[in-house]
Amino acid sequence: MSASPALQTEPQDIVALATEAGAAAGKLVAEATRRVRARVLGQDGKIDAAKLETEQHATHGLAWLAVYGEAVRELGAYAASLQAAGRLGETETLLVRIGAGEYLDQMFGGIPMSQGEMVRPVGSLGLSAKELAQFRTDAVEAMIATGNTPQNRAALVAKIREGGGSATIGDSGLDEDMEAIRSEMRRFGKAEVVEQAHEWHLKNAYIPMEIIEKMAELGVFGLTIPEEYGGMGMPKAAMCVVSEELSRAYIGVGSLGTRSEIAAELILGGGTEEQKQKFLPKIASGEILPTAVFTEPNTGSDLASLRTKAVKDGDTWKISGNKTWITHPVRADIMTVLVRTKPEEKGHRGLSMLIAEKPRGDDANPFPVEGLSGGEIEVLGYRGMKEYELAFENFAVPGENLLGGVEGKGFAQLMQTFESARIQTAARAIGVAQSALDIGLRYAEERVQFGKALINFPRVADKLAMMAVEINIARQLTYFSAREKDEGKRCDLEAGMAKLLGARVAWAAADNALQIHGGNGFALEYKISRVLCDARILSIFEGAAEIQAQVIARRLLETA
Repeated sequence: MSASPALQTEPQDIVALATEAGAAAGKLVAEATRRVRARVLGQDGKIDAAKLETEQHATHGLAWLAVYGEAVRELGAYAASLQAAGRLGETETLLVRIGAGEYLDQMFGGIPMSQGEMVRPVGSLGLSAKELAQFRTDAVEAMIATGNTPQNRAALVAKIREGGGSATIGDSGLDEDMEAIRSEMRRFGKAEVVEQAHEWHLKNAYIPMEIIEKMAELGVFGLTIPEEYGGMGMPKAAMCVVSEELSRAYIGVGSLGTRSEIAAELILGGGTEEQKQKFLPKIASGEILPTAVFTEPNTGSDLASLRTKAVKDGDTWKISGNKTWITHPVRADIMTVLVRTKPEEKGHRGLSMLIAEKPRGDDANPFPVEGLSGGEIEVLGYRGMKEYELAFENFAVPGENLLGGVEGKGFAQLMQTFESARIQTAARAIGVAQSALDIGLRYAEERVQFGKALINFPRVADKLAMMAVEINIARQLTYFSAREKDEGKRCDLEAGMAKLLGARVAWAAADNALQIHGGNGFALEYKISRVLCDARILSIFEGAAEIQAQVIARRLLETA
């Protein structure tokens, strides 16, 4: 493969440059961490919670800086891996060059935490311009100077157009087995979902049960459940690929697997052997559909303050209280419910997890069971499963359905699921972003203005190029966190980074794709209007962006 004139060094040079620049970025993150840590330490040498809150701009900014540093490092690792396998081509080199160059430039100049909040190492994180300059090595300068250039963006868009809507832009970095799974899910999404999803969204209709049944036949609900419990025993990377492609077709379909993933993680990590044998094979086969019932109206992310209680009455638990933002509860067969069983214990120590069984309902009779009622929450996007507020009034759960058979472990059991849930959410975000790119690219090629297709205007093409670049960055962070999880390593930091960045990438891609549509993008009949609404939820659920940044910052500061 001959190199494009747009590339200013040979493909193998990008590996060395990205690796060296990633090391320099890591040193910048380490120094910024030391500076911020000094601002939040108490007199006892430990992190002071009050100072941590007061310094949220700096601490959350540090989290974003660390995400960018990790992104540059993973781009270098991605390029090195592809080079070793003889798979590093022009498209992949462009993705790395533009991505690393842009992210490094932002690390030194300013990173957007949101549309109106910027974090800068000079000022926000306590470094002076002179101190910052020592981390701007020759490799960093070279990556910035030769990275996100107009020539490279134009060359990348040309490669994207040559690809004609392939599953990924550039080599994903995964092996043939994972790409075979991607192809199968892509075929399913295109055949069964893509052309129907917008109608489901506009009608606020449930995803048809026949779609769910076909997903079950494909093994979607048992991907990572061990074979001994009826699952496929596949790695988290497979979950990522499946979630990406299904969410690329429609986030509602991609999110159906999240219910099973959370329930299976809870039961695998905290359940008794009897509970595993009873529930896991049925979850894996799709015979039973789970839903997670954690959040309450006045608690949000503060789960340790929840008030829904369960009282033991003989051999039965009786649940009373209110829950909100519960996804797909009507058609669910089991609910994993976080409740307070020990009211004398404050905070999370009094919480337990119950596996509550119930009959399936429908729109006409949502909750055909005594002690449970609810009302639908109408939402902008993320439809197809429906959101509900639930009211429990002495709802009965068999005593043997206390997860693990021990009270007071509910919060810890839930925490064990967050890594996988956030990895899966990052993968869903990649799928939504890819959907936005698909739709935006098609419109830009078909829409003619001033005598030529929109894609021939540099500002339009630049948007498409950056969508592809950031999708690849989010993808590599997500795959890295999945590998860490599969190797049994603690990866809450990596999973949080993938989720934080992935959600922003999805929103940016959807927003830019809608901008390419102009006024048409604001019309309900155009698919991009749905994708924009779907993308917006990603930085809220499974840990709002601010909560996610707080968690990342605390981990960084505690381990510095």
